[in-house]
Amino acid sequence: MARISLFLSSVAFSAIAVPVHAQQVAGAANGGSDEIIVTGEKSSRTLQDTPTSVAVTTADRIQREALISIQDVYNRTANLSETYGATGFTIRGISNTGVGAGGQADAASVYVDGAPIPKWALYGGPTDLWDVQQVEVLRGPQSTIQGLNALAGGVVITTRDPSVAAWSGDARVLWTDQNDRTFSAALGGPIVQDELGIRLSAERRADRGIITNLTRGGHDDAMQSLNLRGKLKWTPRAMPGLEAVASYNRVRRDGGYLYEYSRTDQPDFYNMRVATGDQPSRGNIASDIAVLELRYPLARGLKLSSVSSWNRSRVRSRIDTDGTAQDIQAVDNRYLYRTLTQELRLNYEGERLSGLLGAWYYRRSGQLDQNSRVNIETPTATISGLLRANGATAAQAQAISTAYAGQLPVIPVIYYAAQPEQVETMALFGDARFKLADRLTLIGGFRLDHERNRYTAQTVATFNGALPDVNFLGAPYASIVGLINQGVLGLVANASSPLASNGRTFNAFLPKMGVSMEWTPDLTTAFTVQRAYRSGGSSQNPARARLVAYDPEYSWNYEGSLRSKWFDGKLTVNANIFYMKWREQQVTAYFGLNTYDYNTVNAAGSHLYGFEVEANARLDRAVDMYASVGHVRTKFDRFQLPSGATSTLDLSDTQFPYAPRWTLAGGANVRFGGGFTGNVNANYRTSVFTGVGQQQAQFKVSARTVVNGRLGYDAGAWQLFAFARNLFNEKYKQYEYAQVHLAILGEPQTFGVGAGLHW
Repeated sequence: MARISLFLSSVAFSAIAVPVHAQQVAGAANGGSDEIIVTGEKSSRTLQDTPTSVAVTTADRIQREALISIQDVYNRTANLSETYGATGFTIRGISNTGVGAGGQADAASVYVDGAPIPKWALYGGPTDLWDVQQVEVLRGPQSTIQGLNALAGGVVITTRDPSVAAWSGDARVLWTDQNDRTFSAALGGPIVQDELGIRLSAERRADRGIITNLTRGGHDDAMQSLNLRGKLKWTPRAMPGLEAVASYNRVRRDGGYLYEYSRTDQPDFYNMRVATGDQPSRGNIASDIAVLELRYPLARGLKLSSVSSWNRSRVRSRIDTDGTAQDIQAVDNRYLYRTLTQELRLNYEGERLSGLLGAWYYRRSGQLDQNSRVNIETPTATISGLLRANGATAAQAQAISTAYAGQLPVIPVIYYAAQPEQVETMALFGDARFKLADRLTLIGGFRLDHERNRYTAQTVATFNGALPDVNFLGAPYASIVGLINQGVLGLVANASSPLASNGRTFNAFLPKMGVSMEWTPDLTTAFTVQRAYRSGGSSQNPARARLVAYDPEYSWNYEGSLRSKWFDGKLTVNANIFYMKWREQQVTAYFGLNTYDYNTVNAAGSHLYGFEVEANARLDRAVDMYASVGHVRTKFDRFQLPSGATSTLDLSDTQFPYAPRWTLAGGANVRFGGGFTGNVNANYRTSVFTGVGQQQAQFKVSARTVVNGRLGYDAGAWQLFAFARNLFNEKYKQYEYAQVHLAILGEPQTFGVGAGLHW
């Protein structure tokens, strides 16, 4: 609680406010008032009419807080948290890749202009925030609307559309004391006045890095990226009402791995970050996204929409897994995935009935190629069993296997795996509202989801070392040592397998129901219940070289919401409270041959509950404030492994990994006389467990409070500003591997300057 008090004291002046949620459309059309619009549920509704818990970072906030990447949003939103390095995020304590370390499907997804981004590209794909209109975080299951990979929620990024009315341009440069340099520009306007518009944007980032490699030289986390985007908007006079937007986004990134370890056995390791790996730790991403969106009114209140997307992600991830100056272990993985989606949707807005009906098609195909040099701990128990099966006593078997492990403590293996995958999903979905009375509204929805997936695997494992001399125990034991040597080679050979394939088909019905009550024009409450789904599939057991099927997992989510405005709309206070029951969760189980004898099984059940409270206050034209608080409690209730499993890991009564119980954020924007502006913001996260199981207390990183600020001068056409990230140099870890003195450290204190142009 002391850390919470520290956070509150640092933003006490903003304790009554919240992140601006959803798109704000201001201007003469509505009398100059700000109208908050939510678009992530595929209907344009005001925030006060949206019972789903939605937090949206606007373009204005991106500018005021000098936000660069989606990770900046993760750390500033209630019940949203960054996970292992930049690998992903949690929503309400649920990781985007699931919580049980099993399964292929995601539990939450990121979309850019309607295109889903593969999880492998999230740490460096098209998720930077230059020329972004808004970022919406949908908390809680979105399976009815978003469908695939949305059990926990989703993140929706919308980039800025072209204008068909007037030309405009933007440019920005950022420079920090850590030698991180970002150059950004955008230009757009009408090619054909009021009919055809274009917008082009580009951002180049060059970061020297802060982790010095003492073995190879240079910086392990040095990074360069280039993000190019082009959009066309067509509103033909010949077809009034038709709107077509086509976009293409190209990202190329050459940088550090998705997470970067620093050594903790060095003095002042927070301020002097070093690594010693002899192999490069790099992440190379090439991402291409094309989207075509069409909208056309068919009749009064009825609109037809089509969204087509295609994206290709090529990722190469290399890391020195032992982190030492010796050439011991290394991983070199390559991902190539293509995703195609097509959605057709009818939206209807009537006096009493409103809603949508849609059809969805999704196809992802690609392959993971794994190239690893790994060391497997020599399985003394397996060797002992082999000896006893050949006539040795228990004491003899134990003594010989221990002596053998002294000669060969680990089995060095070169491991190659090709894992082609194809996922195809078709769905019908609907969402509707019907006014029973002026203030009482029924909410309903459904999704019929049909999925076919095929997982294929081929592995080649070869021994990569020298076997112990058969005479190391003396001539009488030479034949026994020879037998063990053959057994070791057999274990490695058993991890190789010819190409094998397994197809699965799943059907899911996902209903949603609820009721909303508008007590006054400024006070609305709602209660909803919905079912969510994460698909099953097949996983490879590397040691046994076989594919093992696993089933889907399901959850029921119960949620209440409050939407309110106070003091003539100057203060907005919104809240959601939730409870989720989750069953048949996919986890990883081990079966005893060695550390690579594992596969996914359905073995867990859990529940979680919590709330978000968020507010936004505009005191006057010069000052606005925002704050939010999120709370979540997670717990595995059931954990029962199948027969034959030898896992000692027990998830019962433990928490989800990377599930902070409390997340707080707040800040204030101030406009001084003469064009000066200022922003200060802070975010707090309680401690999290970075592992699972009864021993997870050994994998715990402490709470942290990060304060950021920006001070500038805005002349309208140009601006100058200075900014600080982690202003008070909070020293915190995202992950620690204490046994080998390695950790992923949080962002250091960083100061920077910037300049911007707008015309």
